[in-house]
Amino acid sequence: IQQLLNTNLFQGISKEELILLLPCLKPVYKSYKKGEIILNSGDIVSSLGIVLTGGVNIEYIDFWGNTSILSHVFESEIFAETYACLENEPLVVQVRATKDSHVVFLKANNIITMCPKGCRYHNKLIENLLRVQAEKNLSLSKRIKHTSAKSIRGRLLSYLSEQAIKHQNQTFQIPFDRQQLADYLGVERSALSNELSKMEKEGMLEKKKNNFYLKEKVKL
Repeated sequence: IQQLLNTNLFQGISKEELILLLPCLKPVYKSYKKGEIILNSGDIVSSLGIVLTGGVNIEYIDFWGNTSILSHVFESEIFAETYACLENEPLVVQVRATKDSHVVFLKANNIITMCPKGCRYHNKLIENLLRVQAEKNLSLSKRIKHTSAKSIRGRLLSYLSEQAIKHQNQTFQIPFDRQQLADYLGVERSALSNELSKMEKEGMLEKKKNNFYLKEKVKL
């Protein structure tokens, strides 16, 4: 209950209200190992997922098997809500656990359909879902911005700059390893690693695995 209260979907809803509301949403709890597929492309889903612990990536795989990471879903965030709200719409992406994760699935139709009582907390739940979907659209817009640069350096600078601003710190940690970052930015891993090494030699940044430190007042 406490983990769900920490999610964006249940903001503004009290513990007592959630206890009354939860049975209507038909919760199903599942655990996944790192790297395990949670949802496959082509699946028809009727429930949205909430990451209670761990994290997942939303991935797109093209006809030739190339993988692009569209977004990362952190703890307390939701996924598959768009498809769950549309009847018989097959997934065009897959969802993969990036670490050992616990997920709860909730029936989307039971969220977006008002109960006869018109409970205040159900109204709040629908409002929260709309807000979460708006945030997801913004996140996809940011990815488009990062990948619009023609050069690998341009894409890296766009993404790393956003992360520094988001964390309000020159030092920050990103949710991707090198391969995942390459997939997210739509570039080859070896080319991305080479560019990061060049940027480090030029004094633009320091890096260690997925930890970064951006230098100030560098010539870009």
